[in-house]
Amino acid sequence: MSDASTILITGCSSGFGLDTARLFLDRGWRVIATMRTPREDLLPASERLRVLALDVTDPLGIRRCLEQAGPIDALVNNAGIGLAAPLEGLAQTSIREVVETNLLGTIAMTQAVLAPMRERGSGVVVNVTSTVTLRPLPLLSVYTASKAAVNAFTESLALELEPFGVRLRLVLPGRCLDTRFGDNARRLMADEPPAAYVEFQQRVFESIRDTSTPLTESAAVAQAVWRAVTDPQAPMRIPAGADAVALASA
Repeated sequence: MSDASTILITGCSSGFGLDTARLFLDRGWRVIATMRTPREDLLPASERLRVLALDVTDPLGIRRCLEQAGPIDALVNNAGIGLAAPLEGLAQTSIREVVETNLLGTIAMTQAVLAPMRERGSGVVVNVTSTVTLRPLPLLSVYTASKAAVNAFTESLALELEPFGVRLRLVLPGRCLDTRFGDNARRLMADEPPAAYVEFQQRVFESIRDTSTPLTESAAVAQAVWRAVTDPQAPMRIPAGADAVALASA
């Protein structure tokens, strides 16, 4: 990849996506930062930056966004929804929203960029998942399932695209408190969990907020994405953050 390359990043309104967009801009790339509600004030003004509207669950929106974006060299599927709650108390609509965004949205975005990359014989797709796929945690069953499915999807698809010069990689962040995961999780939770889970859920939430153990900083995830995009020798799975690295090497 050259300094004139173009990257499209989903979910740039905060956290991992926003920091990744800033990093690639700083390093001379053309950046297409997408979010459901575009806000150009989140990123530094640059002639190499475009901020576009995108809902990864909307097929027409995906097509419109990619038509506006033009040719891209790298796609980062970062858009996602967090969900932390007992399965027993979750509405099916909330479960479907998580799966449709985290898994089906990633698949749809990837599928939409493959033909141009294959025809050029180059390109890279980076999918951001989570270390909960390596070490399961309670209250995250639906979220974990959606991210584990992306891992499997990515590793399988990489095999069929390798002959065409298209690379796929995974970035697995650890526990990070400076994203909107918690906000999304609370929005999708039932008003109250089943009574049997209340005390257990409280203990889990307290452990999630514990800052006495290593955490993942959003900037570390951006650095891992940079490596995944620019280093052809990068491994398939790249842990991001101090806790993620420790877990992956355990």
